[in-house]
Amino acid sequence: MLTRIPKGTKDVLPTESPRLQAIEALMREKARLAGYAEIRTPVFEHTELFARAAGETSDVVRKEMYTFKDKGDRSITLKPESTAGVVRAFIESGLYAQALPLKVYYLSAPHFRYEAPQAGRLREHHQFGMECFGAQQASADAELILTAVDVLSSLGLKGVALRINSIGCPNCRPAYQEKLREFLHGKADKLCKDCVERTETNPLRVLDCKNPECQKELVDAPRMLDYLCDECQDHFEDLKRFLEAADIDFVVDTGIVRGLDYYTKTVFELTTDTPTGTMTACGGGRYDKLVEQVGGPSIPAVGFGMGIERVVMLLDQLSPEDQKLTVLSNAPDVFVASLNKALAVNAFDLMLGFRKRGLKADMDHAARSLKAQFKYADKLGAAYMAILGDDEIAKGVVKLRNMNTKEEWEVTIASAPDALQKLIHKSAEEE
Repeated sequence: MLTRIPKGTKDVLPTESPRLQAIEALMREKARLAGYAEIRTPVFEHTELFARAAGETSDVVRKEMYTFKDKGDRSITLKPESTAGVVRAFIESGLYAQALPLKVYYLSAPHFRYEAPQAGRLREHHQFGMECFGAQQASADAELILTAVDVLSSLGLKGVALRINSIGCPNCRPAYQEKLREFLHGKADKLCKDCVERTETNPLRVLDCKNPECQKELVDAPRMLDYLCDECQDHFEDLKRFLEAADIDFVVDTGIVRGLDYYTKTVFELTTDTPTGTMTACGGGRYDKLVEQVGGPSIPAVGFGMGIERVVMLLDQLSPEDQKLTVLSNAPDVFVASLNKALAVNAFDLMLGFRKRGLKADMDHAARSLKAQFKYADKLGAAYMAILGDDEIAKGVVKLRNMNTKEEWEVTIASAPDALQKLIHKSAEEE
């Protein structure tokens, strides 16, 4: 074998893709119902975009980006997240001049982060995300959260729980950061090396540390909620009212800060139950200054990202009866079998006739014997066989065989597509 798949990446095999397509279809439909249209941005951008958007002190920029020089000696980065690219497209394409708010979503967008691969999070992973530009009211935050909850619940995930927080804005956050920094200085000898460094560069990031020892020391840390300005406080209270009106339970968690520096006001995470405990399935928040920060006008925005691989992993932990996903089968509706090679063109023509009626049809492409064709069709899971022999061709007919009941019908070749369509509909009604 020449080489193996790179660490932290994964092939999606033909047996896995139908479920992935069903997940994507559900996500598209939920986004459409909320008035969101799809946007697709390049898989790589100029490095400066992510450095400016995510923040020079964020772990993403400092440790996790796939950055390289192209042949024009320009610094290029494979996108570690999609929001920055969507914001860039929003500005560059002049979408801010349209009627606002503008609602967009992206689906199965590839993201790249150089970090230790973990459960549901690979070095190349894919996300579903929604972004709303030009809506400053907390109702936009609530709408996004409700859509994300709806997606996860509709997939059948159990114990979907919402945690929210507010991390303020540039007006009220500096005072809190100083208070937090003072608190962290007193804990310096008990914090990990990264947290000691973050204390000086971006103290809010310390709250996001996953080290259990650091978390113990943060129990009594100052809370951003106690330092919110009136505008941020009002926005947070409005968000809670909208969520309560929608009968969505939530917990205020002051430890949520998210991993990127562009967030303001609302931040949230959605978790779900697993056999090994709770796991984050989605996260997002508001970023009212990011459009301006990237070079556009001052326009508020809010969004979220949901890892597709993480969702698939969570679905794998459900029992079959708990999964609500409708997965379309790739099994043929009909397999056209022919007695010998001389009839292959006849079989090919009939197969195309079935397809023109919208039926999934296949045939033998490996010169198998008739007996072997039956075995192959059975392995494919074909519902019906269409059998052509010399006698059938001479009479202008074909035998249709139900692979489950073994019933057979002889119909004209010309009427075979319509006849099969009626048999399939009748069988579906009986079920």
